[in-house]
Amino acid sequence: MAKAVNELIIDCLEGKRMAQKELYQLYAPKMLGICYRYTKTLEDAEDVLQEGFVKTFNNIKQYKGNGDFGAWIRTIMVNTAIDYLNKHKKYKKELQLAETALYVASNETPEIYLDTKDLVDLIRKLPIIYQLVFNLIAVEGYSQPDVAELMNTNINTIRSRYSRARTILIEEIKKQEEVQLNYYAK
Repeated sequence: MAKAVNELIIDCLEGKRMAQKELYQLYAPKMLGICYRYTKTLEDAEDVLQEGFVKTFNNIKQYKGNGDFGAWIRTIMVNTAIDYLNKHKKYKKELQLAETALYVASNETPEIYLDTKDLVDLIRKLPIIYQLVFNLIAVEGYSQPDVAELMNTNINTIRSRYSRARTILIEEIKKQEEVQLNYYAK
């Protein structure tokens, strides 16, 4: 029978490897999904997951027991993903691209019903910089000023990137809506 999370945390603090393994097995599937939202490949997501759990176990003494332990790990995974993107060439170049123009987000909300997988797939198709900002704000719930601070970027740049991400997603959703309408019109 699996131990309660609090017991596993105590055992991890005492350096018990089996507790680390159980905690990993308990949280890894969900955390892998979070890591995958920020990267472009499953292999990169697995690297982020591994780095994130190393940080989790190295810093578990900092968990004060306030709030959900899963949320604490999630924060570590998001921060690890951002660090990963910043230090790997294939992402770093894209992250450093300067904005060539500011785009105004559309206030129009398309009336299309996507299942969660389709929406996640659309988000994953965004350029990495837009995907990162969109995930942090729309999915994780960070405020734009918090994202600017987290990414060490100007707030106006974050606003622009978030706006552009929304615009791209709305355009893609409209395209899917057209495809659906054409399919059902036949």
